[in-house]
Amino acid sequence: MAIYILVHGGNISAETWNRLARRNDYPEGTLLGARCWDGTVAALKAHGHRAFAPALADEHTHTLTDHIGQVCALIGQAGPDEVILVGHSYGGMVIIGAAARMSDRIRRLVYVDAALPDPGESLFDQFVRGGIEPLSVPGLEPAAAYTEKIRFDPKRIRALPKTYIRCTESEFAAVTSEAKQKIAALKDGWTCRELPTSHVPMATMPEQLYRLLLAAAE
Repeated sequence: MAIYILVHGGNISAETWNRLARRNDYPEGTLLGARCWDGTVAALKAHGHRAFAPALADEHTHTLTDHIGQVCALIGQAGPDEVILVGHSYGGMVIIGAAARMSDRIRRLVYVDAALPDPGESLFDQFVRGGIEPLSVPGLEPAAAYTEKIRFDPKRIRALPKTYIRCTESEFAAVTSEAKQKIAALKDGWTCRELPTSHVPMATMPEQLYRLLLAAAE
């Protein structure tokens, strides 16, 4: 049995999810937050694992540091066993920060088409580095969490096993290609996989994503 903590990215709308999933899973006019992991949590639990998907505090009134603190608190509540931290999109920022604080409690880091920052970078900085103007992205705002620059010691997470799942049809492919190049240079400790799908594989290729997440526990 493994313990998974799944960290969501920006607050995807029900309309976006339903369009990608090609079915009406959620009522229009709502934001999903952690509910984007509903199917993933159910799949992991069906295979005998424990899985948690915390709802991050409002990104406009809370910072990246706040979100990292939330996840650290949940790791502390999960018991003495190591956890598999999974971050989607902006969630990549959060899991790096949490792992750097609590590396002795982490079994593996899994990035799902996620941010992979260097120390001193914000989410917005990574968009700029990838050649994308952040404010040109629909729904992306200069919220406190997205503009805060992360502070962590890379040595704290260097030895942790890591998986990067890149979605090749993502609208953020220019950003994740930067992550792919960075991983290729680092080499050791990384497992890299690609899915031919959108930025939200939980909606568009859920079964394939579930298999990759289950493999992270092997």
